Amino acid sequence: MGVKIDMVGPERLADYSQIPIAFEVTHHLAVELVGKGLGGIRLREAKVMPPYVKDYDASDDGGPDRWHERFDTAHFVIFLAVQDASSVGGATLVYDTPGLNILAGRKDIVVLWDIRVVPGCRRDGIGTKLFRHAADWARTRGFRLLKIETQNVNLPACRFYLKQGCRLGEINRHAYDADPEVAREVMLVWYLDL
Repeated sequence: MGVKIDMVGPERLADYSQIPIAFEVTHHLAVELVGKGLGGIRLREAKVMPPYVKDYDASDDGGPDRWHERFDTAHFVIFLAVQDASSVGGATLVYDTPGLNILAGRKDIVVLWDIRVVPGCRRDGIGTKLFRHAADWARTRGFRLLKIETQNVNLPACRFYLKQGCRLGEINRHAYDADPEVAREVMLVWYLDL
């Protein structure tokens, strides 16, 4: 049976949260300043030793089932990918939400807040189907730009966004300096014109 994408409400975030987002970090994008930055920034794939598991849901903030504790979720749009009556993936879009700096106060931007696929189904096209469904949803509602934040340690996501037609628009080497757990990570912000 094929994969069906359903738009769901916040009451399904417990199901959504059961879809793991963790991945193994074996490589990252090393950020190198050329001419102290005046000559640009070069990203170079480098091996990570030792490899480790990155799990966004394991942070103190928790996973999707706790988003409502930190954010006004009125403008969170949640999609579940369902196959054989099981949730195999999910994506969340966010728009027009006060207090989210990533939106930059703009009403024409929608953020791909989260995208995840169960490990056994990764590389089966479910992520692409979710991404395209989310982008189509945003496009038909008049949003001009899809924005996505990730980190240099999430090389699979960077490759995925590139494959979906996104362009790298921002590199912030100091975005996470205040958090010792992720202070070495670099914020990468991707954009897709809708």
